[in-house]
Amino acid sequence: MATERVTERSDGLTTERVVERDRGGTTYVDNGGGSGIGGVLIGIAVLAMVAVVAFFLLQSNRNDAIRTEAVTSTASSVADSASTAADNVGAAAERAADAVAPK
Repeated sequence: MATERVTERSDGLTTERVVERDRGGTTYVDNGGGSGIGGVLIGIAVLAMVAVVAFFLLQSNRNDAIRTEAVTSTASSVADSASTAADNVGAAAERAADAVAPK
């Protein structure tokens, strides 16, 4: 059912008449048929983020392995030095004992 509304205004110089009609309206249906490029771009961005995070995690793991190897090498070197020092002290003690009380 159509309705009509009329509004008239006058300021003394100008007269304005507005007619509004309602004919029941028209329904528009939008199926949203986009090109899908937005989804592709989001997928590429997510893939890039995963690659960056994986790179940093692998770098961190490699740095930890390098540090562990360096500490192990240093500890081995210290142990070898301590062993050599102990051998030298033992040999010096034997020479001192031989000098005090010959065999």
